Amino acid sequence: MRIARYSYDGEVAFGVVEGPVDAAEVAEIHGHPFGPVEFTGVRHPLADVRLLAPVLPSKVVAIGKNYADHATEMGGEVPEAPLIFLKPSTAVVGDGDPVAYPPSSSRVDFEGELAVVIGRLCRDVPVSRADDVVLGYTCANDVTARDQQKTDGQWSRAKGYDSFCPLGPWIATGVDVADLAVSTRLNGEVKQKGRTSQLVHKIPDLIAYVTTCMTLLPGDVILTGTPAGVGPMQVGDEVTVEIEQIGRLRNPVVAR
Repeated sequence: MRIARYSYDGEVAFGVVEGPVDAAEVAEIHGHPFGPVEFTGVRHPLADVRLLAPVLPSKVVAIGKNYADHATEMGGEVPEAPLIFLKPSTAVVGDGDPVAYPPSSSRVDFEGELAVVIGRLCRDVPVSRADDVVLGYTCANDVTARDQQKTDGQWSRAKGYDSFCPLGPWIATGVDVADLAVSTRLNGEVKQKGRTSQLVHKIPDLIAYVTTCMTLLPGDVILTGTPAGVGPMQVGDEVTVEIEQIGRLRNPVVAR
């Protein structure tokens, strides 16, 4: 199932995307998707709605250096335990929304990755029960002001600008994400290629680890890490993150 958050005629709703993308419809659901899905009977052609960020998380928990090849290209090693950092909820934008290049940075990079969407309030989740707290998965771009990441000594500013966390286009549920292709294109040219099977710390382990220190709420997001190939983007570029069986996330880059 593909669960989208969308705007139609000034109203915001959740719905299930049905059919092939070029001829899909969105079937509206009552309320939110964090529970039994009940349809309202209202349907719209996908082409007639505006897709929004599929969730508005209270927090985005991101994992650094979780692909060995990316750790190497950044001049380091994979941490023995998952390396956690946070992105603010105000960084989240949706499919098609612009990434705003801040004038305070001279190097802004794309980082395509798989995102986990949490479906229920949880804390201290055992690895064996991690799947129970997952609603589904979506595409993400962990946009980073690389120059500020290097100079600040911590990552809050570099990772936290408004629009630095595109998510979308929807939440895919019931997907086996053990070995999916992840790619990032810059203006149509492939820059990153990896597979989720290459994650050093696997998704159940990440959920267990994160929930030992913080409670996750429905709609919270875990970014699982990016493969090698990260690089700069400029005003006027378009970045596309695509994950097998999930979808494609496109965002233009504009001057802030």
